[in-house]
Amino acid sequence: MKLSVLIPVYNEEHTVEEVVRRVCAVQIPKEIIVVDDGSNDQSRTILTRLQEESDRVKDPLNQIRVFFQPHNQGKGAALKAAFSHVTGDIIVIQDADLEYDPKDYPVLLEPIQAGLADVVYGTRFYGGGAHRVLFFWHYVGNLALTLISNMLTNLNLSDMEVGYKIFRAEVVKDVSLKSKRFGFEPEITVKLAKKHCRFYEVPISYYGRTYEEGKKITWKDGVAALYYLIRFRLAD
Repeated sequence: MKLSVLIPVYNEEHTVEEVVRRVCAVQIPKEIIVVDDGSNDQSRTILTRLQEESDRVKDPLNQIRVFFQPHNQGKGAALKAAFSHVTGDIIVIQDADLEYDPKDYPVLLEPIQAGLADVVYGTRFYGGGAHRVLFFWHYVGNLALTLISNMLTNLNLSDMEVGYKIFRAEVVKDVSLKSKRFGFEPEITVKLAKKHCRFYEVPISYYGRTYEEGKKITWKDGVAALYYLIRFRLAD
């Protein structure tokens, strides 16, 4: 089994190197596909160095491949670019902000490795490891979006907007992604549900950030997520 870890990056100079280090520490053969989405801080310089170090060391467990978007387009656009380079059997979405811990990979991968699941979502709300206590209204908005998502897809997810999403590569290869920003989360959920994929959830740890620490998602993205849920449920 080969893992493909997809890391979209936008202005994460303070965290991206540590994220890559933590991903590399997971003892599973993998390719790490990093797409910088037009960063204007030092992220690109750091990623260029990490690519050069990977090419020089040639770690058999970790192949780092870095790609640069010509300008900022959004998380969905970065992931669409990353999907086009996947060669692994299982795909992991890994945010670059240290909110999610790669130590959770084994529990996330287990349902797929056992042949039970096509898709595994982490859940920040049931069980799992440490959880930083943050924004009440984000929590309420997430619950509302997850409820609407479940109504439209006939799933019973507890955390549709979670960043940790794992897929068997073959079930997403023919999915055409349209959302450029954070609409990726509802879009991929609706489209895989329409394909009748087997969904599982597992509890994960969560180390959320404040806006002062670099959190990017806003209420506008919540409104957009609602639009994308309805749009992709009714049409491609």
